[in-house]
Amino acid sequence: MSTLLWGALPYVVFALLVAGLVWRYRYDKYGWTTRSSQVYESKLLNIASPVFHYGILFVLAGHLIGLFVPESWTHAIGVDEHTYHLFSLYGGTFAGALTLGGLGLLVYRRRTRAPVLRATTVNDKVMYLFLVAAIVLGMVAKLAHASGNGYDYRQTIAPWARSLFILRPRTGLMAQAPVLFQVHAVIGMVLIALVPYTRLVHMFSAPVQYLFRPYVVYRTRDPKQLGPRPERRGWERTGS
Repeated sequence: MSTLLWGALPYVVFALLVAGLVWRYRYDKYGWTTRSSQVYESKLLNIASPVFHYGILFVLAGHLIGLFVPESWTHAIGVDEHTYHLFSLYGGTFAGALTLGGLGLLVYRRRTRAPVLRATTVNDKVMYLFLVAAIVLGMVAKLAHASGNGYDYRQTIAPWARSLFILRPRTGLMAQAPVLFQVHAVIGMVLIALVPYTRLVHMFSAPVQYLFRPYVVYRTRDPKQLGPRPERRGWERTGS
């Protein structure tokens, strides 16, 4: 079971993620979207969506730091284990609570706005279920081991996660982790596998090109400003 969960499942999840993204891009480009329901209701969405997105970004950042920044690096810059634990505990709890708050508002909006509810699919419900489960179990696992310096997952879970990238999974390390962390990891992997097949796929469509595109020039349609342009004193640039 240990080999199956911590040695094989991560690669199955990665294969499903890549295959799903390729399939979605080739055969469902027009479905590669959040399926926004803003046209049905926008007041509550304008509050819930930023709260959820900022929260989930903090959660992802915390996971990346915790799993892929070795303990020796934080010690080298003077951050001891107790300080790191407090930062992880309070920062992670805040990020999780922020995410759950935004998610709760989004679910409330879907349940109380009839047009939005009608636009909600079974796919959306499954996605919400695993997303809530992953966040709640992560917070529970963290809070259940909050005393003292807490559980030092950088000795077991983090090395296991890094070992996956060199194709030599250290399954024994993950098997030593507390059960709550193990369940959180399994649900997290299932959620990753679901990403290409749900509205979460839009996370791979960050509009990076907007940073480099030329300015969009808007021209007025005010009738008072149509017609010949008034003369201006001084030199003017010629050409396009």
